[in-house]
Amino acid sequence: MKIATILLNYNSANDCKKCIGYLLLQQNVQQEIIVVDNCSRDEEKRAIELFCKEKGITFIANSINSGYNAGNNVGLRYAAEQGYEYALIANPDMEFPQKDYIYKLLQPMIDDKEIVVCGSDIVGLDGKHQSPMYRDGNWRDSGGWLTGIFKKQKADTYDFIDNYSTSHYCAKVSGCCLAVRLSFIECIGFFDEYPLLYCEEAILSRQVEQAGKKMYYTTEAQAIHAHRKSEKGNPVKRFRQWRRSRLYYIKRYSGDTAFGRFMASLSMRINIGILIIYSRIKG
Repeated sequence: MKIATILLNYNSANDCKKCIGYLLLQQNVQQEIIVVDNCSRDEEKRAIELFCKEKGITFIANSINSGYNAGNNVGLRYAAEQGYEYALIANPDMEFPQKDYIYKLLQPMIDDKEIVVCGSDIVGLDGKHQSPMYRDGNWRDSGGWLTGIFKKQKADTYDFIDNYSTSHYCAKVSGCCLAVRLSFIECIGFFDEYPLLYCEEAILSRQVEQAGKKMYYTTEAQAIHAHRKSEKGNPVKRFRQWRRSRLYYIKRYSGDTAFGRFMASLSMRINIGILIIYSRIKG
């Protein structure tokens, strides 16, 4: 079983090295690890490039940082050119204690050719499950951020997470770690590169639907997302990027009427405006 595993590195050499350590222990698969550096700082880039050279890992350096999807597309295009049927997209802060993780993640796609994206159970450092996700609703659901303020938070997951306890066809899986069928990725022209960050999962979900294909979530494979929120940086910049990506999704992929797109966009602008004001007051 052959697969290309793509890690997109951006100033995260230490995480990337740790992730590669887990990946090198994977069993029952023939794997080419591909590190795409998304224009990191010089010292970070040199560190991961040297590490890849020592470990015999494919290293590709981007001259500019055009975002998450664009960076991963560099690795996906390379994998397609090499003739791989499957690719694993993983964030550098992923950990894989399960040594047959990739093998078990790919199994549903091997058994069912209609499955073009497959995700696994993923648990964060806070103990919460991060996949699978509910399908994004229409404009009538766009005010959920307001009602969510008054909801009691779950201890084991987030409000937007679907049933994580059983394997099933699903609408959306976490973008921090997923497997894709490369023939499908080529068919859709690779990942949509407009978003620099955010909404990648929502867009991919709609692309799978529009193609009449399937997405699957398996509990047979489990991984850890060792993400630390404190390392995210300026929240206002993130909020603005989220707004940019979400407005693009609403316009291009939501399927809403013109009125629905207007209402969903208005709700999004109000939501982000409030978050930015609150962040500035708090900061």
